[in-house]
Amino acid sequence: MSTVVEVKNLYKYFPTPGGMLHAVDDVSFTIEEGKTLGVVGESGCGKSTLGRTIVHLLESTKGHIFLEGKDITHVKGKELAAAREDMQIMFQDPYSSLDPRKTIEQTIIEPLKVSKKYKKDEMYKKAQELMELVGIDQRLSMAYPHELDGGRRQRVGFARALALDPKFIVCDEPVSALDVSIQAQVLNLLRKLQKEKGLTYMFITHDMSVVRHISDDILVMYLGQMVEKSPSKELFKKPMHPYTRALLSAIPSVDIHNPNKREILQGELTSPIDPAPGCRFAARCKYATEACKQPQKLVEVEPNHFVSCCRVKELNNL
Repeated sequence: MSTVVEVKNLYKYFPTPGGMLHAVDDVSFTIEEGKTLGVVGESGCGKSTLGRTIVHLLESTKGHIFLEGKDITHVKGKELAAAREDMQIMFQDPYSSLDPRKTIEQTIIEPLKVSKKYKKDEMYKKAQELMELVGIDQRLSMAYPHELDGGRRQRVGFARALALDPKFIVCDEPVSALDVSIQAQVLNLLRKLQKEKGLTYMFITHDMSVVRHISDDILVMYLGQMVEKSPSKELFKKPMHPYTRALLSAIPSVDIHNPNKREILQGELTSPIDPAPGCRFAARCKYATEACKQPQKLVEVEPNHFVSCCRVKELNNL
């Protein structure tokens, strides 16, 4: 199976009056064709910045981004336009990401116009095909975003993302603004089209119960850094980093006889502005020692299971 996306030592910093904000700090991973990488973490951990940097909505500070083996880190002009046809993004809020002045049909046609590869009749025909593909009734083609519910608006965003037949799609919390029943419909649609078209996803979310059902692998981030990466089933079966354990403990349990034991994090968040070189979770970790003040490395503890914690082996023998 071929690798579609590879990220090597990616950094994204933002200048602030107090110093450099480390939004993404030395992140590396690969995503294979037809697979989904889930990226999880609490608000402000850098997961959305990571997704937007990969698709060039933000310029990286340092590192490399490869799309099907080609380095696209610094591409410009026509090369960037060509790369963007192969990678798209679905945004969190399906209302604010759609132009309120354009009909559903016009919204879906817009990327086809920009590509300049389609004749007028071909564009309208493809728009109809895309609407049918994502389950939008043709009678809604002349409707405006405010006339649709959240689920239909998100389907429009998905149709727009699919317009140029991309190979890779960043799904930036695409169901967090939707009701639970609508979430299930959108997630089922994402999985169905992934199987039919061989799509590759990076699925960003803070909802562990959602990422569990859609991801093949999961990357856990904390204040811009990777703390754990593992196959999805393995992560839920045997989380190793203290932060991952805390995240999983927050998942509501329906078993009243065996509820999840919540791990309540104490302490204050480390500032992401010019942070010290040690573990950024140490200030909230009950297992932290002096060794945690030193730079941490992502280590393969078990096959394909990587953890950034100097005490991981000791803690998992408790």
